Amino acid sequence: MAPVHGTAMDANAAEPILTRLVQQDFVPWYKKKNLRMLYLLLLPTCIGIEMTSGFDSQMINTVQISDYWQLYFKEPQGALMGIISAAYNLGAICALPFVAPLSDTFGRRWSIFIGSWIMVAGSILQAFSTSAAMYVVARFMLGFGIPFCIIAGSSLMGELAYPKERPIMTSLFNALYFVGSLVAAGITFGTQSIKNDWAWRTPSLLQAGPSMFQIVFIFMIPESPRWLISKDRSHEAYQILVKYHAEGDPHSAFIRAEMAQIQGTIQLEMEYSRRSWKEMVGTPGMRKRVIIGSFLGLFTQWSGNTLISYYVSKLLDLIGLTQSETKNKINVGLNAWNLITAVIISLLVRRFPRRVMYMTCTVSLLCCYVGWTVSMQQSLAHGGSTAVTVTILFLFLYSPCYNIGYNALTYTYLVELFPFAQRAKGITIFQFFGRSAGFFTTFVNPIGLDTIKWKWLITYCCWLAFENVFVYFMFPETYGRTLEELAFLFEDRSLADQQTKQVEKSMQYELRDRMVSPVFEDEDFTYSRRQFVHVSSNRYVP
Repeated sequence: MAPVHGTAMDANAAEPILTRLVQQDFVPWYKKKNLRMLYLLLLPTCIGIEMTSGFDSQMINTVQISDYWQLYFKEPQGALMGIISAAYNLGAICALPFVAPLSDTFGRRWSIFIGSWIMVAGSILQAFSTSAAMYVVARFMLGFGIPFCIIAGSSLMGELAYPKERPIMTSLFNALYFVGSLVAAGITFGTQSIKNDWAWRTPSLLQAGPSMFQIVFIFMIPESPRWLISKDRSHEAYQILVKYHAEGDPHSAFIRAEMAQIQGTIQLEMEYSRRSWKEMVGTPGMRKRVIIGSFLGLFTQWSGNTLISYYVSKLLDLIGLTQSETKNKINVGLNAWNLITAVIISLLVRRFPRRVMYMTCTVSLLCCYVGWTVSMQQSLAHGGSTAVTVTILFLFLYSPCYNIGYNALTYTYLVELFPFAQRAKGITIFQFFGRSAGFFTTFVNPIGLDTIKWKWLITYCCWLAFENVFVYFMFPETYGRTLEELAFLFEDRSLADQQTKQVEKSMQYELRDRMVSPVFEDEDFTYSRRQFVHVSSNRYVP
């Protein structure tokens, strides 16, 4: 299937300098000491951010199984149960207007730091709640803090990672959601043996764990080089790129090309950017990005995942599995399976184009939901162990189908889709639509299940059919390019050509200056010069 308009791959165009240099780098990341350390620190500070969301979804899912939680909050049903679950997303929606200004003004790290403290406070309040109202406020606080971390963390990781590993790193960002959900499922399963209110208060308090890691480690990693360049701190940005992308080699041809490309692209972006929300709909290219990002937010929450994440207990009740121990075992198994499939798929994202993965995701989700709907109807109509087993099978099949696109690619695609100047705003728009969709579905799911039982699943089947059509006609291909090469994905081709020429001109000026300097014959630079001649002319020079 050929990519639609806005493709990042043009078979007739020459490979940009930086892409060619990345393709010629065959040294794996684990053999680069500084890059290895950077990725190790990104694990608790950025990649681990989604663990908080995963922990929350499973904690609110599994505490419903606790008799003490049900007793303390007087067995909430319908709208009350919906608002308890949905308060997390409501808090996130209310935070969104403040996220992009904070991230763009003070940097990615400070946004993560502040958001983490808000979530720690929310976890403590949640653990010591004395009423349903206080519990809802605590969950609102948790939701209010998470967008600061997610938007800044996904941007920072994409902007710090070496181009070759960037797709994997940003894909693992979402995959670690299931680490949090698995830990929460395991903790809540273990605390069921506590014969008092601490059976549900303990997991609530431990929800602060991932945020504490971010608070402790966030200032051990560097700030985004792109953010530094946008604040006229190019020297600091250059030092970061030299240390982590060139292992301390200032003569690296790659670093000089990367620095020239980033500076040139950001300069062009700033010339055409008004640095306001109006610019998000000011040009046809930006409007296309906003439409795609908005619908991607809806798709990540309206594809039936919130039904499983928040209400697996109710789903199992419908098919006759009411024992707490059985529910907990299935829930832990589901989360372990989710983590395995998410990580495996994230490690494979460099092998397949984005559109292929998204279309595989939407088609398989539709097939899975149709099969699940039929099995649920048969289970409720006729009973029997076979129908129950098939229904549970579809619960497990759903995970890899969803993870192929909406888990593995979400932040990879968003970071590639939006240029630096609009990246935080673009992910904020995605978060707004995603959180709004999540708020709606978590609120109405228990009402729908209580009212029309298995027929509620038909609404998701209809929506998933629409997703297939939208992804096919609207999603552009972004595979195989650096962030700067994708900056003008929908814009006039001349802007992309202008950016490429600036990089080549910068490299040529530097080569000329080096040729007249007394240190021209330095061994390291001789290698860099040959490498540059190779990549700029696209032919091999021995």
